[in-house]
Formats: sequence, C-alpha cells, structure tokens
Amino acid sequence: MTADGSNIFAEAAQDYRAQRDRVAQPAPAPLSPRAARLSARILRLGTFEPELSGRHLVKGWLDQGSLSVVYGESNVGKTFFCLDVASHVVAGKDWHGSRIPSAAPVLYVAGEGGRVLRNRLCALEETLPASRCEDFALLQATIDLHASGDWKVIAEVVSQWLQKPVLIVIDTLARAMGSGDENVARDVGNLIRNLDHLRSATGAHVMLVHHSGKDAAKGARGSSALRAAVDTEIELTRTDDVIQAETRKQRDMEVGATFTYRLKDIRLGTDEDGDPVSSAVVEPCDPVKKKKRLTGKTEVALLALDDAISATGKVMQDTSNYPVNRRCVHIETWKQTCRENHLTDGESSSSFRTAFGRAQEKLQDEGFIRIKNSMVWRVEE
Repeated sequence: MTADGSNIFAEAAQDYRAQRDRVAQPAPAPLSPRAARLSARILRLGTFEPELSGRHLVKGWLDQGSLSVVYGESNVGKTFFCLDVASHVVAGKDWHGSRIPSAAPVLYVAGEGGRVLRNRLCALEETLPASRCEDFALLQATIDLHASGDWKVIAEVVSQWLQKPVLIVIDTLARAMGSGDENVARDVGNLIRNLDHLRSATGAHVMLVHHSGKDAAKGARGSSALRAAVDTEIELTRTDDVIQAETRKQRDMEVGATFTYRLKDIRLGTDEDGDPVSSAVVEPCDPVKKKKRLTGKTEVALLALDDAISATGKVMQDTSNYPVNRRCVHIETWKQTCRENHLTDGESSSSFRTAFGRAQEKLQDEGFIRIKNSMVWRVEE
C-alpha cells in the first residue's frame, strides 16, 4: 500500500491482464479491395444528418439519376410525352408547373421511328431556344441492353457528344432487349443491371418507354421484375383526344400526380406533291372523364384491332357507308390478328369463335367499334 492509499500490486496485476488480453487477440485480417470499399461506406446511426436539399429532375415526377418507365397502349402518344419532358429539361424550363432546377443535356435513344421521329423533333425544335438545341442528342440505332456491351458503348458516345447529361430516354424497351425476353425475370434482371451501370457511369436518369400488357389494369407489359426495379412508373391513357399521364409508382415521392394534354398539330412544310407535312407537340388541357377500361379478352381483341388497322387499315372511298377519317379493316383480318395475339389459350376453333363473338359484341355495345359489310373500324382512334 502506498502513501496515497493505492495498491501498487493490484494496479500491476491490472496492467498485466490488459497487456495479456491485447497480446492474446490476433490482429484483424486485411480486407479485400472490395470489402475495403464497402467498409468505407458504412455509416452509423447518429453520425449523419437528414438530406433536405432536393434531388429532383422534374419535381414531383422524376428524381436525378433514378430509373423510370413510361407505359401505355399502342398509339397513346408515349414518344410525344417523353420528348416533351426531354425538351423542358434541355431548356431548363419548368415542365407544366413542375420545377426543373437547371438546363442540362439529354440523349434520346430511338430504336424505331425513323423519319417520323425526326419530324417530331423538328416540330419540337420550334419550342426550344436555339442555344439549347445542340444539347438535345438523338441516337437512332438498334441497341442491346440485355447483353453487357452496349451500355458501355452508349456511355462512351455520351461522353463524346454531351457534357453531363441528366436524362437518357430509351424508346422502346422492347427494341433494347436484344436476345432477351421481357417476360423472363432473369432477362429483365440483366437489363436492369446494365441500366444501373449506365446510370452510374453517366449520372443520368434513365427513362424507358414501354407498352401496357394485355390487361392494362396490371401495368406495363412483361415480367414484374421491371416494376420492382424502377423508381417511377408513369402510365399514359387516352380518352377521346385527351391523354392523361399519371404516376403509378414512386419510390421516394407521392403517387397520383397527373398531367393531361392534347397533341397540337405543327405544320412543317409540304412534300413533293404540294401536300402538307406536319407533326405534333404536347399542349396542356383540362382533364376529361375517363371511359370505362376494358379488361381480359375484350381488351385483347381491341388491341388486336388496333394492330390490324395500324398494319393494313385504309380509309374507304364509299363515304356514304364508311367514316371519312377512319381506317377500316376486313373482319377476317381482325380475327387473324386476334389469333396471333392469343385471344384464347385453347386450340379449339369453337372456343375461339365464342371468345371472339363475345368480345366483338361487347365492343360494339360499348361504342368502341362499328362494323358494316364485313369492314370494322374504331369509333375513336
């Protein structure tokens, strides 16, 4: 015992035990490079503050660097919608009341469209400041984002043509799937992984243009792996000539934001015969009451009719029996397209006739189609 009352023997024993414990514990093994990178990203609760500054690309609709899908039925105007969003981002102009923080470059990757898409861009050019047009880049090419190579190529192309793009639009997902199948979760997973790489390499938000499934109430076509992966889903629906965009999924924002618009004709010039050539741009309008949505086989039959009209429809010369401004197809052509779209799963011809007859009757009763002299047309296209 020392003069101050401390026990030098107890203190020595305590020091010894502490030293012994330090020696007994082996030194931690060095981390692998991957583990070291992950370890550096570990955060403990209480060591960081909430992030209050916005990271939106289009406030209330799209976040910077995230992944979205815009989907809807054929000919609903998906490309017009995406071009309108892209043009506002390039111009740095608020998108119909939703804030866009600053002007920034956009890449639009189009796997289809050709001359028609270029005309749409020419119509859009009239709404853009001339100084911003060079920051809107169009890439018309067939790409494969299911395989591992093309996302790298796109990132390289972007670095050559644009400085820090904030939006890359892929129009359409189906054209960008390469050998992959959009109905197979593994293939969609490969697509998502490559899009994640593209987003990481460029810092851009990636927007996919896609189609509705046979049952539009179930959302975008194909594997549910897509819906699970995206941050934002925007559905487009049409009532008469009014189109409505609505957010159906938001990872970090409220769902249910809506925007309604019509397509306004823009005259571009005349062709070699002196006939007018035009395209269209988005023009905001008031919403209208939606019509009852079709489901099941009736919807499949109507979509098949749209496909048949798009492929072979023609305006009839006999305006006393047929509409002046509607394309028509023969009912047998419609039937064949219904078969190709698997209106029924069974192979029985009688089951097909029953399903087709019921769908045809309902579409007529609901006022979606008209039939005369074996020719059928949509009441509204």
